[in-house]
Amino acid sequence: MPRAGSQTLKSSTIIAASLMWRRKSGSMLVESPRIDLLPDGAPGPRRFKIKVADQKERRGLVDSLLKSRYGWRGYQAVGLPTDPAVTKFTLAAMEEGSSIGTITVSFDSAQKLSCDDAFGPEVEALRREGRKLCEFTKLAVDPTTATKRVLASLFHVAYIVAHRIRGFDTLLIEVNPRHVRYYERMLGFRVIGTERLNRSVRAPAVLLTADFSYILEQVGRFGGRPELAAEERSLYPFVFSLSEEASIMARMQAVQSQRQRQSAAPGDEPDEPHPEDALPSDLMPH
Repeated sequence: MPRAGSQTLKSSTIIAASLMWRRKSGSMLVESPRIDLLPDGAPGPRRFKIKVADQKERRGLVDSLLKSRYGWRGYQAVGLPTDPAVTKFTLAAMEEGSSIGTITVSFDSAQKLSCDDAFGPEVEALRREGRKLCEFTKLAVDPTTATKRVLASLFHVAYIVAHRIRGFDTLLIEVNPRHVRYYERMLGFRVIGTERLNRSVRAPAVLLTADFSYILEQVGRFGGRPELAAEERSLYPFVFSLSEEASIMARMQAVQSQRQRQSAAPGDEPDEPHPEDALPSDLMPH
């Protein structure tokens, strides 16, 4: 059993946030009451949660969203693998039991990255420079219910895990050529690989990159300040502030520390598995 005085955080919820900026508090995060105790469909202002997509039911919702958003564009079937790899993790933005957004993060390893298939020389050149690479893939949001906040929050939480916690320094994404300007303008990406065929979806793709140090700088300048969106035409006013980022990291690390204590304490019996217990000690790899 847990030791006396320890707080058990049993939730796959990483953050709960307001869909709209609350001018009175100036904060996007919902931190009271405890976010892991908030029901997804609680009454009051619209809010969403970002959770780890590890449960079968949640992965099914994400899979349906991916098939819907990529299918209408004519892409070949896009979905989550049935056997998640340890070098990947998937986040889901959830509102009232529905998946309204998702993103998958892949860490470079001996198995390499998805973008190696079409852009091998460019990716290898970055490895030779000593870069620690990660890739964001399978980004999708439901345009009927999601907002810029949802997109920005998914991107920011993925960035927190990849850079602030895991120490990767270079981000790669493959995008359709039609969307290059959007990612350049909204997030500061730059092109490093010209148009090729992405064989997995049989569609053209361009390889973009961004340094996580640049993203950190933009978070510091604009994060948590949506009132600047009219003059700063990027996604960064809709991400979290540095203080909110620190709260998110503290929650992740508290769960990690708690599990390490429980596994190391002599004589302690492990807790019964919880259906939403989804933040392992190595911080959500899939």
